[in-house]
Amino acid sequence: MEELEQVKSQIKEFIKVCNHQKSLELLDKLATGKMLRSKLILKIAGVNEESIKLCAIVEMIHAASLLHDDVIDEADTRRGQPSVNALYDNKTSIMFGDILYSRAFTELSLMDKRVAYTISNAVTLLSIGEMMDVDLTESFNTSYDLYLDMIYKKTASLIEASAKAAAILAGLDENKYALYGKNLGLAFQMVDDILDITQDSATLGKPAMHDYVEGKVTIPYLFLYERVEDKTKLASLYKKELSSEESAWIKEQMKITKALEDSILQAKEIGNEAISAVIDEKDSQTLVMIMKAMIEREF
Repeated sequence: MEELEQVKSQIKEFIKVCNHQKSLELLDKLATGKMLRSKLILKIAGVNEESIKLCAIVEMIHAASLLHDDVIDEADTRRGQPSVNALYDNKTSIMFGDILYSRAFTELSLMDKRVAYTISNAVTLLSIGEMMDVDLTESFNTSYDLYLDMIYKKTASLIEASAKAAAILAGLDENKYALYGKNLGLAFQMVDDILDITQDSATLGKPAMHDYVEGKVTIPYLFLYERVEDKTKLASLYKKELSSEESAWIKEQMKITKALEDSILQAKEIGNEAISAVIDEKDSQTLVMIMKAMIEREF
């Protein structure tokens, strides 16, 4: 996608301003993902100078949050490549994250005031979401509302802000697009949490059923805990390296209680709400397709 290359070169230009060779070297070490937020912005606002700048700013913010995330999670790979903290060290990863954040905010301050506010506010939410995510692994969380609030802040807030800011740039109904972005983010995280259970390690590119071991009580586990007869057994497996028998027991209970099935339905419901928000807007077919590809998949 040619416009995504434009976004990448815009990021490079923003970093060149620092006049710091190491920052450019580190930029080359970052593994680029699907650039979902950029695709969303460009679909809503079209391809122009302002929208490309907005994409670059959002991608830099997202990359900065992942650099910090990898240090927090002690992760040595990111998207199948060695992470910056593995290649260098934690200090480098944190400081480069700070450089990306501050450069993004500097460029953001030159944009439309409402766009700048929308994105900046989401970064605060994102940071709070990160902290909540860490705090929620301290003990076994049984609150669905807490889980939902955390994934909204950690994952959905920046996707919501990207869609809303793009709508502001394009003079479209910002509330409709914000709702679309928010629900896209929520569904995206829920689907990711469901796939952790349904996919094997090879497909995932990381160990399967790893969330529960790491202390993340995601939507399928929340539904399972509500419904399972042997709650004590489920709670006793929390943050434990699972044997194949224990993994099989969890999967079997997920089927019996329909916890997994209902998690998928919940993600689909949130996704369909997003589709309804933009269905009457012109050129909304692609946005509908993006959402359908996420929720109408093989689990």
